[in-house]
Amino acid sequence: MNCKLEKTENANEIKLEITVEAVKFEDAMKKVYFKNAKYINIPGFRKGKAPMNVVEKYYGKEIFYEDAFNEIAGEAYEQALKENKIEAVSRPNIDVVQIEKGKDLIFTAVVQTKPDAELGKYKGIEIPKIEYNVTDESINNELKKMQDRNARLVTVEGKPVEQGNTTIIDFEGFVDGKAFDGGKAENYELEIGSGAFIPGFEDQIIGMKADEEKDIKVKFPEEYFSTELAGKEATFKVKVHEIKAKELPKLDDEFAKDVSEFDTLAELKSSIKEKQEKQNADKSKYEKQEAAIKAVCDNMKVEIPSGMIELETENMLNDIIQRLSYQGMKLEQYLQMIGKTAEEMKKEYEPQAIEAIKSRLALEAIIKAEKIEATAEEIDSKIKEMAENYNKKEEEIKENENLRKYIKEGIETEKAIDFIVSNAKEKTKK
Repeated sequence: MNCKLEKTENANEIKLEITVEAVKFEDAMKKVYFKNAKYINIPGFRKGKAPMNVVEKYYGKEIFYEDAFNEIAGEAYEQALKENKIEAVSRPNIDVVQIEKGKDLIFTAVVQTKPDAELGKYKGIEIPKIEYNVTDESINNELKKMQDRNARLVTVEGKPVEQGNTTIIDFEGFVDGKAFDGGKAENYELEIGSGAFIPGFEDQIIGMKADEEKDIKVKFPEEYFSTELAGKEATFKVKVHEIKAKELPKLDDEFAKDVSEFDTLAELKSSIKEKQEKQNADKSKYEKQEAAIKAVCDNMKVEIPSGMIELETENMLNDIIQRLSYQGMKLEQYLQMIGKTAEEMKKEYEPQAIEAIKSRLALEAIIKAEKIEATAEEIDSKIKEMAENYNKKEEEIKENENLRKYIKEGIETEKAIDFIVSNAKEKTKK
């Protein structure tokens, strides 16, 4: 394989002319032939038994060109990048120059490359002083949540439904006088104020009494997931069977014993305070890091290629698709709910993608400028931690070059962040 490089008129973009020897292209065509032979039917031969030269004569010598190109071009392109130490940040724009049996395969690939970031000031940058303190109020709020989680429901007699009550109801929904699928339930448990139903439904149950029936009129949101119901006015026939209220447990030592491993309420409060202090410390550390990285990026000069932004937004979209799949939802359904196209969604993520790219480039530049390196001990320690967390053998991780590289880069990135934060000046807000 041979590769010629030339820069295009666009910044951070190069054109590779890749030549693959004729014999290798011939081998690729043979591979494609053997892979597809069983599907080829030619008169005078049993299906799948026609020789390659006969197939080419019958269908034309170009029959295997496209598949053979796909078989060999990807590997040749990756080899060209590796040999020339090119870090591509976009998908290549491929153009075939020569493709013919008995001749070298020649194609071009125009690709964008990682830009050089010109660091500005990154030592002694100013960041806001960030501190979060644990208060009696925050501790009491956590205790209230624990009370709420451990509350029991008791039936309310002689009083109407109030906000926060749990009701047992029957309901049936109608649109244009006709019942719709999924709009009916009996003995349904609904907490008023939970937002489990469409806007306006729960509010109209407030004030109803046990055994009371009522018609509730609502309008489905325009972005409702069901297109048949979106934006439609509906009437729900509702009957309240039972009204229940939360009865909170008393905050005392017995409560502490019931909900935790502690014997006294004082010990439970102390534990809550300790956890909140750690959470506040983590939050403060993260926000300082974010502020420091942003300041470095603001002082940096870099021209980010469009393909790099495109790939980053696609990765973000793929993350969303994965998270949606955990909830049993497809992207198409989610887009329908929010009333947007995939392209519109990607466009909205562009500013976030640009900031993420800038952060990476800035930290990489600092790692290079400050000669930051991960030691063998640090890498081995991280491998040991990963092996324990994922129940794998250390040797298995060590043998994975890509994973070891990922661990090394992660450690160096953490060191770079620590470097700019430790060298930053904290400024108290006036």
